[in-house]
Amino acid sequence: MRALIQRVTSAQVRVDGELTGRIDPMDQGVPHGLLALIGVTHTDTADIARAMAEKIWRLRILADERSAADLSAPVLVVSQFTLYADTRKGRRPSWSAAAPGRLAEPLVETVAEQLRRLGATVAGGRFGAHMEVELTNDGPVTLMLEL
Repeated sequence: MRALIQRVTSAQVRVDGELTGRIDPMDQGVPHGLLALIGVTHTDTADIARAMAEKIWRLRILADERSAADLSAPVLVVSQFTLYADTRKGRRPSWSAAAPGRLAEPLVETVAEQLRRLGATVAGGRFGAHMEVELTNDGPVTLMLEL
């Protein structure tokens, strides 16, 4: 499983013009939140998804080296199969390392649900849909996690 994590001051996702998820950390009295783009591969499991959620929640990339857990910062979770693009050959990416939707969708939801269990306010996109993601990256801070 891969996750591209961005520290944000705001983020939202729309599908067909409809707002499906939005975080505005200042509404919760915190300066930052996290946008988590989640990619799933064939060998990922629910245990890996839960471990990824824990890593995201405890990652110390917010103000004063604090984590989302320390601040109760919100998280926007968006599925992102393109994190598994293989671009080593030619000009056309291969998506063969990305898990099919029937495997990936429940694992992305497991990440979101585990974040909720840990105490996060979680918003999300719509699996498999063409999404428009808007964000204000703060820093900028962007990290790739892989489990």
